[in-house]
Parts: sequence; C-alpha cells; structure tokens
Amino acid sequence: MRIPKLAFIFLFVGCLVVYLTYVKRHYDDSKLSVPEQLPQYRIDTSKHPTSGQVVSENFQYGIMFDAGSTGTRIHIFKFQMEPNEAPKLAHETFRALKPGLSAYADEPEKSKEGILELLNVAKDTVPEVLWSSTPLMLRATAGLRLLPGEKATILLDKVREVFSESLFLFKPDSVSIMDGTDEGMSAWITINFLIGALHGTETPTVGMLDLGGGSTQITFALQDEITIQTSPIDYVTSFQMFNISHALYSHSYLGLGLMSARLAVLGGIEGQPLAGPQELVSPCLAPDYSGQWEHAEVLYTVKGQKPGEPIYESCLRKVEKMIYKQVRKAEEVKNMDFYAFSYYYDRAVDLGHIDESTGGTVKVSDYIEGAKKVCNNMSAGGIKESPFLCLDLTYISVLLQELDFPPDKELKLARQINNAETSWALGATFHCIESLRKHGTC
Repeated sequence: MRIPKLAFIFLFVGCLVVYLTYVKRHYDDSKLSVPEQLPQYRIDTSKHPTSGQVVSENFQYGIMFDAGSTGTRIHIFKFQMEPNEAPKLAHETFRALKPGLSAYADEPEKSKEGILELLNVAKDTVPEVLWSSTPLMLRATAGLRLLPGEKATILLDKVREVFSESLFLFKPDSVSIMDGTDEGMSAWITINFLIGALHGTETPTVGMLDLGGGSTQITFALQDEITIQTSPIDYVTSFQMFNISHALYSHSYLGLGLMSARLAVLGGIEGQPLAGPQELVSPCLAPDYSGQWEHAEVLYTVKGQKPGEPIYESCLRKVEKMIYKQVRKAEEVKNMDFYAFSYYYDRAVDLGHIDESTGGTVKVSDYIEGAKKVCNNMSAGGIKESPFLCLDLTYISVLLQELDFPPDKELKLARQINNAETSWALGATFHCIESLRKHGTC
C-alpha cells in the first residue's frame, strides 16, 4: 500500500521535532551538571517568624571582621538577592570586642581567642548549609597600619590560621590591611547603598566623613571637572556597581584620627613611651588637671598648663600648628550633603546636640562654639570627668574647616540607617561578594 506524499511529509516533520527535543533536553541537562565556582545566592530555608511555616528565599550571607585601632567587630550581613534587581540588606548581626587586634602585637597567639569568640557568633547566625558559600573576611585599619610591618604580618597570619579551619568560604587574601582610600570608598558605598542612591534611582549620592582613632577619611562623588584635574592622582578613584560607574574623591589621612591627633597635640610621638618620669604638659587641659592616658598600649602621664591666656585660644593655636598643611581643601564639599561618623558622632553626643541612639544633624559652628564653651568652663574648674573634651572639640572644628567646610555647613550624623550600622564594613562586604562572583577574588 502506498503512503500519500502529504502524510509522509507530516511523519518526517514529527520525527524531526521529537529528535530535536531530545537533543535539547540532553544538552540542557549537561549544562546544569557543571558546578558554578560561587553561586550568586543559596536557598535559605527557614521558618517564618509568625506563622511557623517553612519559607524559601534567595539569600547570600557575608561576614566581615573590622580590626580597628580600639576594638575588633564582626558584621554578619544577610542580602536578599533577586534576579534583575539590586540586592537588599535583609539583616545584620553585629558584635564587638576590646581591645583591638594591634594590642596583641607582642603576644600574637593571644589574638586567636577573641577571633574564635566572634566566629562562634557567625556560626550561630548563618545556617550551616550555607557556610561553604559565605565569604569570610577581615580588614584591618589604622591600628595595624601603624604597627611595624613584621608584627602586623604575624597577627594577620594568626587570623588566617583560625579562618582556614572555620568551614566558611575563605581565601588567604581575604585577610589584609585595608588601604585608607578603600576604607573611605567602602564607607561611601555603605551610606549610599542604605539611602538607595546606588540603585539606579534619582536619589543623589552623599559625601562621607569618618573620624576614627588613628585615621580620618573624606569621600564624595566627583561632579566638577576642575576638582578631577587639580586633585592628586591618588585622591581620585573609580568603580562600577549595578552597571553604573562612579568617580570618587577619596583620601585617608593616617595619623589624623582623633586619638593620634590628641597625642600629637599633647606633644607625644606615636609608639614612643616617655622616658622615666616625663610628662606631657598641654594648654588644652585644665590647669589643675593631672592624670594618665593610654594610647596604642602606651601609658602617658598628662598635665594641664599653668594659667595664662584663655584655654581655648591657647589650645586653638596648638591644634592649628599641629595640623598646618596636613589637610587638602576640597571646594566641592560646600555644595553637597555629607554624613559624618565615629568620633564626629560621639563628640556631638557629648555636647548634647544629638541623641545618642537616634543621631541628628549638627553644624560645623556647633563644634566651634562647643569647643569655646567647654574650654572656658574648664578654666573655671568644670568638666573634670571629660579632661580631653576641649582638645577633641577644638581639633574636630579645625579639621572640618581645613577640609573647607564652612561654619554654617550642616552634617548628618547616624550610627544606623534602616537598622544597619553605618560603617565601611557593609560596603566592603558587598563589594567583595560582587568581586567574588565576577572574578573569583576580593
């Protein structure tokens, strides 16, 4: 019996479709069997806090140790990852220990205890099934930058030993001393990520000021071509995030953090104990004050200077002499919003200008007038419980003006935005996760 020509054509096409479907399915299956180096996210299955039902969402965790000059802190970030959308910070766990890692410079083995204690916090926070895909990092800041190179290296090697046994995703270069510019850039990413200015919206970016113990940073998005042309080459950096390029002015002034500056104003030298019964005598302290102050594991005896001219004027001259020509003015800062962190925040709390838990805003003039008031009150025998407040406020007010912030410039102060700490750690963690996914390294 002959098969009609039309029926034969339909039979041939049908067989071809079946064959191509089989080949495609086999090819897709073979593609899926190739493991990725680092998944964009993992499925975190947990119980809903109210209903108790199991809920699956796409999350990526990241763990950042901040080894600062006065303490070691752990930040455990939980990012919600959605296709074709900017990640959202779902939760942050934060703990801190004192002293800082640099305090163990002469006894590096003892540094492990605190690191292990904070690692246990991470293990209690991150689901065990996600440990192997959760990057673990430590960045040291000014405290380790100021140590002799060999001592800092030994401390970092001790951290690597502990991290390598943690079962988290760890690479040796994930433990390092952070460059001051990277610290400023990471803090800038943090604040602008939290206010939504990096998500492709019309929200303008803001500048960032950070005043730590050993160093201080300023970072902002460049808008003026003249600033780009006239700034030193190492003050200008750029990076890409969410497919948007950002050009930044960012610089860290090592030795101009509040504690290091305090020592310099008092007349001491970083890392050098005083010989025998020597004392640091300063006009920035109350005339009848005598006490001890510890900085970078060195104990100093400090005293106020005998009464003479008003304390504020004497202290102001001392601070201006110390900081003379050490800071570069940045013209653009007058025309954009700035957030200020760390000791800028703490001293504003001391003045009573902001609430300790909620933050607020201050003007540069608030620091100036606060310094005058505190210093004059000290000459009358007041504020014995805060012997360095006059010096600190005078230094902050001079530093801001040297950076070209006018007295009427308003600064926003916040420790948290949307329940997240406003430190550089969030920006550095997110930047590392992006780099791991794209390049396999932080």
